[in-house]
Amino acid sequence: METPKNDKKLVRSLSLLDATMLVIGSMIGSGIFIVSAESARLLGAPGWLLVVWALAGVMTITGALCFGELAAAMPKAGGPYVFMSEAYGKPVGFLYGWSQFLIVQSGTIAAVAVAFANFTGILIPQISGTNYLIEPIVFGSYAISLSTQQMLAIISIALLTYINTRGLKVGKWIQNTFTITKTAALLALVIVGLIFGWNSGGALFSADLWNSVANGWNLETAQPAAAALGSLAFVVVLGKAMTGPLFSQSAWDNVTFTGAEVENPGRNLPLALIIGCLIVVGLYFLANVAYVATLSLPALQNAPNGRVAVAVMEQIVGAPGLIIMAFALMISTFGCNNGLILSGSRVSYAMAKDGYLFAPLARTNRSHVPAFALLAQCVWACFLILPRTVTYADGKPTFGNVYTQLLEYIVSVDLISAALSVLAVIVLRRRQPEMKRPYRVWGYPLTPCIFLALSMFVTLTLLYLAPSTAGIGYLLALTGIPVYFLWRRTGRESAIN
Repeated sequence: METPKNDKKLVRSLSLLDATMLVIGSMIGSGIFIVSAESARLLGAPGWLLVVWALAGVMTITGALCFGELAAAMPKAGGPYVFMSEAYGKPVGFLYGWSQFLIVQSGTIAAVAVAFANFTGILIPQISGTNYLIEPIVFGSYAISLSTQQMLAIISIALLTYINTRGLKVGKWIQNTFTITKTAALLALVIVGLIFGWNSGGALFSADLWNSVANGWNLETAQPAAAALGSLAFVVVLGKAMTGPLFSQSAWDNVTFTGAEVENPGRNLPLALIIGCLIVVGLYFLANVAYVATLSLPALQNAPNGRVAVAVMEQIVGAPGLIIMAFALMISTFGCNNGLILSGSRVSYAMAKDGYLFAPLARTNRSHVPAFALLAQCVWACFLILPRTVTYADGKPTFGNVYTQLLEYIVSVDLISAALSVLAVIVLRRRQPEMKRPYRVWGYPLTPCIFLALSMFVTLTLLYLAPSTAGIGYLLALTGIPVYFLWRRTGRESAIN
């Protein structure tokens, strides 16, 4: 099918600054303020907590270096969908895009939106997960409800989607403004923690900086499934503890989704990835140094609701610290979701252009953005907010969230997707040595090998410690196989070339 006359092309209007802000803004969400509590509980020693953040940082930087080569060589909408399709064929690329739309990107958008509403509820108590506009309607182990918290989350997604349909100029202005603000807030947390929080009672100054057992840690409490591995048990627990830091640093690859909209992509895409990731990884590591310098290990491990950053600020400035961090977290999550929404729609747009999703998703509006793809992403992400899981204790139901469950299932799949993209650097170097590569990854082949080794380590750890969770993730991703062949038969004729 020919491109409709009223269809507009994507426009290269993202500068190096815009692309870098997209990298930083998509990475900084709520994770850095929360996940260290769980990692500290798993590891039992502040020194090892800093090690897992450092390892996650190494993995992020090496991944960004590799993605830079691919993005510069193939600066198209869709990022890893394009890379994997080129290296392994359309079926593999499609499975990546399908997983992104079904769970990873949409589920992350839903989770970040609820986090935004949750932190807003600190300031406005009426916004709560238990203040229902529609009471939970239970269907066995699941329910559907609409609380004020869910409603605000839906409104935030719809608002950001609408803003991004108005054009890339508006979307990137929102992204840049919120990214600069929340990066400054994170930097302020680091400075305040390192200067005013530094005290002899902090976990960093413990005599048992590396001795988990001396700190009261035991394997049966931390991760009993690892006990069968004997001397390797702690190494496996270390891999499990990396998952929080890794996914706090995730979404750095989202800028590659917008490859068709970045100016001078051969230069700016690699630079944006490298600069953005270096800034965030550095701030994240320093934030954790501030955490362990300010809080004792028990205070870090048992921070209410995992809000380590709030505990740090409350210890330094008292009760106002809760209000300060609530504002910071609202800004951080709102800005993060703008980046996720802006970039995520470009994957389904690219798939539709190849004829593997509904043709309207491949069309852009008068503002040169894929409005239909944005709308589809919005509808699905909002839907994921409504279902609740149901568990019973003493006959009383407790309601969770389906999107949280889905994100747990897809962790291993997301790691494998990133590893396949990095492996594509090696595959394409051998298969297409003549491909024009404006940027070549530094330290090749060591750099991709480091990423692949760490990725395999964490993936195998999760597969061993949580086989049912990882297995369901793989099954969800593999549901894309019949969908691929369906669209191969029926969708090719509607592709927009």
